[in-house]
Amino acid sequence: MTCPRKRKGDAAELEAARLLSELTGLPVRRKLGAGRLDDTGDLDGIPRTVLQVANWSDRLRAVREKPLAAELQRLNDGADFAAALVRFRGKVGYRVVMTPEQFAALVIAALLPRASSIATCNPSSMLDW
Repeated sequence: MTCPRKRKGDAAELEAARLLSELTGLPVRRKLGAGRLDDTGDLDGIPRTVLQVANWSDRLRAVREKPLAAELQRLNDGADFAAALVRFRGKVGYRVVMTPEQFAALVIAALLPRASSIATCNPSSMLDW
């Protein structure tokens, strides 16, 4: 039997996957094997992107920590982008949280989709903070 915290996290991942599938039309699903040293995120299906999901009671901590965890997992995966989905209580739902470097990589890619390099900044530089 799984602990309540794991069930809560699993349910949030399934909920976030359904939400992103509805919003994007892409087949987003939960990844299995989270927590490994070579973890590559919680959700699969958004191209070139690693996604972490958090349903923590301490949402401020999740906002601080999950984008950094997603960045490490982005490096493990070799993906171009990383973000965290943090679940808030009530009707607020999820918020996508990124570091400024993660957001800049996404903006640059959106503005220059055919550029040979997706970003002139190094998104992993935030790991040195």
